[in-house]
Amino acid sequence: MRCLIVDDEPLAHEIIGQYLEDVPFLEIAGHCYRATEALTFLSAQPVDLIFLDIRMPRLSGLEFLRTLTHRPLVIITSAYEEHALESFELDVCDYLLKPFRFDRFLKAVNRAQAEFSLKQPAVSAPAAPAESLRISVKSDKKQVLIDLDRIQYLESLGNYVKIWEDGHFTLTPRTLTSFETQLPGDTFIRIHKSFLLNRHFVHFIEGNTIHLKNGRELPVGKNFRHVLKSLS
Repeated sequence: MRCLIVDDEPLAHEIIGQYLEDVPFLEIAGHCYRATEALTFLSAQPVDLIFLDIRMPRLSGLEFLRTLTHRPLVIITSAYEEHALESFELDVCDYLLKPFRFDRFLKAVNRAQAEFSLKQPAVSAPAAPAESLRISVKSDKKQVLIDLDRIQYLESLGNYVKIWEDGHFTLTPRTLTSFETQLPGDTFIRIHKSFLLNRHFVHFIEGNTIHLKNGRELPVGKNFRHVLKSLS
């Protein structure tokens, strides 16, 4: 989804931009610091999602929304909660009250993605062979391609994630939740707040411990024990 950030505060652009780097299905199409600039931008470049501040010079965010004939999805980002009701009457996806944390941001963009997907026409296409499926991640200032069928599990490490393959890992500045939304749910299963597991590498399960084919043991978190039945 192509995103436009419309906000008169440079710090807001910086924070949203940093959050967007950790969401694989979003990309920044542009930055506007006035709603009037956004009108010009959209006349030349359509986008799928707008992060929109409300109180801006000359034209407010809500006034800007009312001028749009073909409106993209919109997430309001405002320091003032009193505009929430009016915003939802204009069918915005969500209303983020500044300052907001990444987990709240992620909830909002996941909602936007779900709404975006419903609007897309169904397209029938042959499935790609499993061995060709890859993800691209940032690691040590490089973009690294990793085959999904080689990933054994992913381990959360603060604001980083270790992607474990056979005997080595790739460290990337992302959250485990962002991978959970990106990777196929029939293969990659969250078993712990710190672990996302590729079910194809499970050897056997003993109590609340999963033994992998490479001999590694992973714990199953208390809130994730319901997944054991799907793994057995």
